[in-house]
Amino acid sequence: MLIILVALGTLLPRPLNPRAEASLGGETAEILLLANPIHTDIALPVDDEVRAAFADLVPGGLPLDMPGVEYLIIGWGGRSFYIETPTWGDIRPLPVFKALTVDRSVLHVSVAGSIDLEHPSVRKLAITEEGRRRMITEIRGSFVREDGMPIAVPGAAYGLDDAFFEARGAFNALVGCNTWTAAMLRSAGIRTGWWTPMPQLLDLSLHLHHG
Repeated sequence: MLIILVALGTLLPRPLNPRAEASLGGETAEILLLANPIHTDIALPVDDEVRAAFADLVPGGLPLDMPGVEYLIIGWGGRSFYIETPTWGDIRPLPVFKALTVDRSVLHVSVAGSIDLEHPSVRKLAITEEGRRRMITEIRGSFVREDGMPIAVPGAAYGLDDAFFEARGAFNALVGCNTWTAAMLRSAGIRTGWWTPMPQLLDLSLHLHHG
């Protein structure tokens, strides 16, 4: 049964009818999909629009205004596993258990310089400028806010170039980081599979439905 659901989730496009803009007429923008074996992130090239849209993350510890920043990288995930597992060597039973059941969610946001666009973990995606604006709006809507400002998770970071923020929604193994990524891509006019809980399924669905 699970195999059938996975197959249908990948093969069935969402939305069923693509946006009229999917032909990419007019000005286009490029974003990146970054993947590892279990997780995906979205990387937005940093320009004035992105700096302005995410300027409210700077007080929470994100060095978006640091010289040399070229990309803003954003991912959504389970609070315990995401924060407590910066590397594979940090995997522990309790965060894994929470990731396989239900956990609160967080957004991990980092900045980066140049990214190797030919690396096998990087996929370039072309979208319209309007699609990118919609995606930015949807990503901003994923943050929990207090007095209009995103809420940073105190003391939670992998290094000096990232920060964690409280996020909307509960995390579980069926509706996890990769389904959030897919939803953000769809907000930009990119068709994905209907349900893509793993990076490999999301990537395959993009091959099938986005090109």
